[in-house]
Amino acid sequence: MNANHHETSGPTRTQITLRGPAELADALPFVLGFHPTDSVVLVALHGEHGRFGGRVRLGIPRSPREWATTADHLAECLVEGGARSGARPDGIVVFLCQDPAAGETGRRVMERLRPFAQRLRTACGALDIPVYEALCISDGLYFSYCCPDARCCPPDGTPLALSGTTVMAATAAYAGVQVRGTLRDMQRRFRPTGGPREEEQRSALDTSAAAIVPRIVEGAQDEGREEVREATLNLARAVLRRFVNPVKAAAPTGSTGTPGDPRTAPSDAAGWAAGDEADDALVGTDEAATLILGLQDRATRDRAAEWMEGWEGAAALRLWRVLARRCVAPYQEHSAAPLTLAGWAAWSTGDEPTARVALGLALEVDAEYVFARLLHQACNEGLDPESLRSCLRAERDDRLAADAAAARVSAQVRTRVARSRGSRRTVRKAGRGLGGAERRTAAGVRPGGPAAGRPGSRSPRQGGQRGTRSGR
Repeated sequence: MNANHHETSGPTRTQITLRGPAELADALPFVLGFHPTDSVVLVALHGEHGRFGGRVRLGIPRSPREWATTADHLAECLVEGGARSGARPDGIVVFLCQDPAAGETGRRVMERLRPFAQRLRTACGALDIPVYEALCISDGLYFSYCCPDARCCPPDGTPLALSGTTVMAATAAYAGVQVRGTLRDMQRRFRPTGGPREEEQRSALDTSAAAIVPRIVEGAQDEGREEVREATLNLARAVLRRFVNPVKAAAPTGSTGTPGDPRTAPSDAAGWAAGDEADDALVGTDEAATLILGLQDRATRDRAAEWMEGWEGAAALRLWRVLARRCVAPYQEHSAAPLTLAGWAAWSTGDEPTARVALGLALEVDAEYVFARLLHQACNEGLDPESLRSCLRAERDDRLAADAAAARVSAQVRTRVARSRGSRRTVRKAGRGLGGAERRTAAGVRPGGPAAGRPGSRSPRQGGQRGTRSGR
C-alpha cells in the first residue's frame, strides 16, 4: 500500500480545483507519481473544499472472497494513519484501475468490480467517513459508481482526457512533477529478467550460500560474522563506485508524446531497460551473490543503509535495484533486503513513488520484514526521512570515532612492544661482555632481566631471594 500526507496547502503551494469525475481520473497519476495498473487506490479528502491528503494503494485481489477483508484493511489504514498524524479524513475518493483481460471490455471490468467498489464504500462508511466518488478506470475509459446521471457518466464509460491537455497536467508540468510510467513497468525494474544468465546467477548464489550463510546465521561465532560483514561492506563500497556516473538512456528513435503519457509508456520502459541493462553489466554474478547473501545479516544491511545522500544515495539505488533483479528462484525471499534498501535510498533522495513501489514489493516477498514495514509506515504517514538520516549519521560518526580510538590504542601497544623488544636486545648485548662466573646466578636467586624491571628499562634489576621482601 502506498500513502502520502504531503498534500498540505500553504502560501507558496500552487492550488488547483478539480471538478467532476473526469478531472479526478486525470489527476490520479499525478497524485501517485505513476499510472496505477491493477490497483485499488483510496485518497483522503480534508476540509470544506476537499483538499487531497493521504492515499493508500494495493493490488486488486484476484479472488472476490478477499475483497471484504481487503476493503476493511484499506479503510482502516487510511483513516487510522490520518488520525495518527492529526488529520482524520473528512471524505474519501475510491479508484479501481484494471486493464481488460483478453476478450473483455472496459464496461465488463467495471461491472465485475462493482461488488468490490460497494464493499469499499461500506467499509469507509462504517468508520463514519463518506465516499464522495468511486471510479473505475479501464481501457482508456472511466466509469462512476456513484453518479446516476447518464448525461455526465454514461454506462459505457467516458474517454479519459488527452494527456497534457488538462489543468492538472499543466500545473504538474510547471511544478516539475513527473509521472514515472506505469506501476507494472516500475515493478519490472526490481524483478529478475530471466535469460541465459539466470542459471549462472543461481549457481553463484548456491556457492555463496554454502560459504556465507553458516557464518552469519544466529548462533554462529561473532568473529566469523564480523569477517563476513566487513568483507561484504568492502565489496559493496568497491562496486558502488562503479555507479558514480548516471546512466541516461536515450528514448527510442521516433518516440513522441508527453512524459508520463500512457501512450508513450513503452518508450519510457525501453529507456529504463537500456539503463538497467547497463547497470547489470557493472556487477558480476559472483559479486552479486556475495552481496545478496551478505546483506541477509541485519547489521550489514543497516550499515549499507548509510549510503543515502548525494551521489552515494543515487548510486546505491541503482546497485540495490541490480541486486533485487539477481534474486532468481529459489532465492526470491532474499530480495527483501535489497528491495528495502532501494526503497530507503529512493525515499531519502526524494523519489517517493519509487520508494513506495520498492517497499511494497519487499513486503510482498516477506510481509514480516520489520525494516520494510517501518519504512513503509513512515512513508505512508508522510514523515520526514531526515529523522532517520540523522540517526544513521550519528551511528556512523560514533562508529568511526570508536574505530579511530581503537586504532590509536593499537598504535600505542605496537610502540610499547617495539620498545620492549629493543630493551631485550640491548640487555643481551651488554651481557655478552660479562665473565662466565658473573653471568651465572646463585641457586635460589631469580635472574634479572626486563621481566623483572619496568617495560623499556635499559638495565636488568637484580632479583632477591625467594621469600624475602625484595624477591616477593
